[in-house]
Amino acid sequence: MPKYKRILLKLSGEALSTGADGILNFDFIAKVAEKIKECADKGAQIAIVVGGGNIWRGKKGTQITRSRSDHIGMLATTINSLAMQTGLENAGLPAVTMTAIPMIQIAEPYVRDKAVEHLENGKAVIVACGTGSPFFSTDTAAVLRAVELDADAAFFAKNIDGVYTADPKKDPDAKKLDTVSYNDILKNDLAVIDSTAAAMGRENNLPILLFGLNEPENIVKAVMGEKLGTIVNNY
Repeated sequence: MPKYKRILLKLSGEALSTGADGILNFDFIAKVAEKIKECADKGAQIAIVVGGGNIWRGKKGTQITRSRSDHIGMLATTINSLAMQTGLENAGLPAVTMTAIPMIQIAEPYVRDKAVEHLENGKAVIVACGTGSPFFSTDTAAVLRAVELDADAAFFAKNIDGVYTADPKKDPDAKKLDTVSYNDILKNDLAVIDSTAAAMGRENNLPILLFGLNEPENIVKAVMGEKLGTIVNNY
């Protein structure tokens, strides 16, 4: 039996493009989808938020406003979400993409109760467009949806396998931490997740597990409660 019955999985957009000539690596997406399907077969309910960094990163400057830039980013998350939906369906797991900004020709509008209904009916739910408002990252969107959907935990699958005492690419003595508190993240301005997401996670006592997506099997290990990555909580 899975340790976590309902989880919110945050997938890095950059991770989904690893090794691709273009913006998406569909072979890698298929591997990730197979592991998500395995989790569902074990009894876990899976909601997903996908970042958009493989397509667009927030820009600042005179050529584009922050609001417009963030709207472009929301569209980028929708592209990734539809690709992920396709991967899940090809793996045999029913999936639905729901968008925080209505795009009814291509996805369902995000409605919390409808998303819960989909989860309880065995579908994976992919929530795109972040929070639907500019100035909020997809990290914050992931924590928001996790809390809103009553998830047992949020999983952040990234290009790094956890939180370190320093940048492991720059400091060979950097050590990976098993746990880190929300207070430490906010007090020390750690670039693990953004401060808004950390504050929301702390306020709602949401456990976040950060781990590497280089091995898609890690998703299954996380759902089953195996020790990996770094846990962020209110210890």
